[in-house]
Amino acid sequence: MSDKRAHIIVRGAVQGVGYRYFAYKHARAYNLKGYVKNLFDGSVEVVVEGNHSLIEELIKDLRRGPVSAHVTEVEVDWEIPSNEFSTFEIKL
Repeated sequence: MSDKRAHIIVRGAVQGVGYRYFAYKHARAYNLKGYVKNLFDGSVEVVVEGNHSLIEELIKDLRRGPVSAHVTEVEVDWEIPSNEFSTFEIKL
């Protein structure tokens, strides 16, 4: 059962640079659940559930991003977990 949920929007040069795979790889390494997807406005959405401190570590990684990305803003909204996810996935 997840103790925290974060709804994250990442802005900057974050599409077409491997950002979703970067987020996926790190979220899976932390055993977090949820998804990452590109949004029409050029940003990336990450919804993640799991241990609070591990989500915080993921947020640090998301602020950095892959070498080919340029992150300008990371907006985090903490929510009540729904426990609807069984894994972390990349949504198209």
